[in-house]
Amino acid sequence: MAHRNPAPTVDIIIELIDRPHRPIVLIERLNPPHGWAIPGGFIDYGNSAEKTAHLEAEEETGLHIELIDLLGVYSDPDRDARQHTMSIAYIATAKGEPKAGDDAKNVRIVEIWEIPENLCFDHDRILHDYLQYRNYGMRPRL
Repeated sequence: MAHRNPAPTVDIIIELIDRPHRPIVLIERLNPPHGWAIPGGFIDYGNSAEKTAHLEAEEETGLHIELIDLLGVYSDPDRDARQHTMSIAYIATAKGEPKAGDDAKNVRIVEIWEIPENLCFDHDRILHDYLQYRNYGMRPRL
């Protein structure tokens, strides 16, 4: 039997620190599954998770980010219907105007109270954990 592992990915919650209330950036996915998502992608062989976060943020939003913190690791086998993935979720900051690129159909600056409901993958859980961390200093529960 062949040995199988989850595919490693990153998700980056990008706070725009040059705007009031530090809104975050979401992308509308060009490829299935369609909907709104936190910027991110698969870690290529030979790249670190941190380098991938920088590359994916720039490719999908055009923003140069600074990684601030590690929010958590998300590995539920059902988090991505395409295959079993494991995501390393970061909090990052950036300045400037995001522009959709790579596999992003659209980009949206979202205030925390405007987060859409049709989020892809388990991004609703990740953003819930982010809000708990941002508002109350609470880390995600294991």
